[in-house]
Amino acid sequence: MDLPIGIASVVLLVLLFLKLPVFIAILSAAVTYFVLHPEINSVILAQRVLAGSQSIPLLAIPFFVCAGVFMNYTGVTKRIVDFCESIVGNIIGGIGHVTVLVATLMGGLSGSNLADAAMEAKMLVPEMEKRGFSKAFGSVLVATSAIITPLIPPGIAMIIYGSIANVSIGKLFIAGIGPGLLLCVFLMLLVGLVSYKRGYRSPVKVDTSKKRIWQTFKGAFLPLCLPIIIIGGIRIGAFTPTEAGSVAIVYSLLLGVVYKEMTLHDVLRGMKETVLTSSAIMLIIAAASAFAWALTKEKIPQYFTGLFIEHLNHAVVFLLCVNVFLLIIGMFIEGNAAMIILVPLLAPLAKHFGIDEIHFAMVVIFNFALGALSPPMGTLMFVTCSITKCPMGTFIKEAVPFYMLLICALLLLTFVPTFSIGLVNLIY
Repeated sequence: MDLPIGIASVVLLVLLFLKLPVFIAILSAAVTYFVLHPEINSVILAQRVLAGSQSIPLLAIPFFVCAGVFMNYTGVTKRIVDFCESIVGNIIGGIGHVTVLVATLMGGLSGSNLADAAMEAKMLVPEMEKRGFSKAFGSVLVATSAIITPLIPPGIAMIIYGSIANVSIGKLFIAGIGPGLLLCVFLMLLVGLVSYKRGYRSPVKVDTSKKRIWQTFKGAFLPLCLPIIIIGGIRIGAFTPTEAGSVAIVYSLLLGVVYKEMTLHDVLRGMKETVLTSSAIMLIIAAASAFAWALTKEKIPQYFTGLFIEHLNHAVVFLLCVNVFLLIIGMFIEGNAAMIILVPLLAPLAKHFGIDEIHFAMVVIFNFALGALSPPMGTLMFVTCSITKCPMGTFIKEAVPFYMLLICALLLLTFVPTFSIGLVNLIY
């Protein structure tokens, strides 16, 4: 490895450990590389930063962020919570199961795991405490359930991965359904087991009659149609994944009119939130694009390819190594930034070993989703604990069985490709 890229990598890690904003850390590393390479025209740095944020598929990010923000102002969340409670409210750990189901259904509407975690922490953790759940368990459950959001379409991570690796975003959207549902089932099983052992039962009986299920379903039906409209529209060629984002915005505005809960003030506030959230994502993408160019110029992808082919020439060993590597990286670097830097290195290796590109994409996205929950820099952990006031040490202790379950789900997803590509093959 060349000395300048090595120094730039050290700068990146040091600044991340100092908890500087991610885009500043990555951009500083890129600038360091160019400063140590005076023979490379510095104009290239500016070109790569701009080019990294100008990819057409990335236009879908602000669209879907905006649609998700508007959904939160239309009263959709309360309707989906009521629908989920009418189905599973009376079984052991009822409100815990409701939390997992809400995260799964809302994942197809918001696309932002942090937004979902914040919303559910405010709404559901106090309700869980009222029904006998500990604050720590409720906080961990909300944070873990939010991992489903990047997997259920339309996830922002899928758009970024597809634009980097030149993989069909429409196929990635469909592929995410399997892992998302797998994690939903695993979490509900764990909630049931823990609730049975600790005696978490609702002190009040919830109305789960057929009449209430039908009434709440009617209220939740229109928002639940959005993922179907997006995937169906992309599949039949009515619109591209980028255009699907604008369709989602129009649909969310229509829901605001139908439910009469979104005011003009909410629209303006939602647009402001969209700009702030999208800007944060795009700054990271732009900075990471410049650093990724430096890695490519130094032939780091070719170096790793040769290393794996020489010492670990087996697909199973490769996947295990990738999982361990990405889990560690995800603990320290924000998932989208790490994806932009590492996917150009890892995707060619996966192709060499004959691993399906859609399956490998889901493995990578799942790994970085887990990183958002893991200390020391787990963003989901920080967001949830800041809202519920749960001590970080208590959170981590309570999360141990959840981490074990997530690792099991990751291994199952890694070595049973059907969960990722089964539905894709069926539809395409």
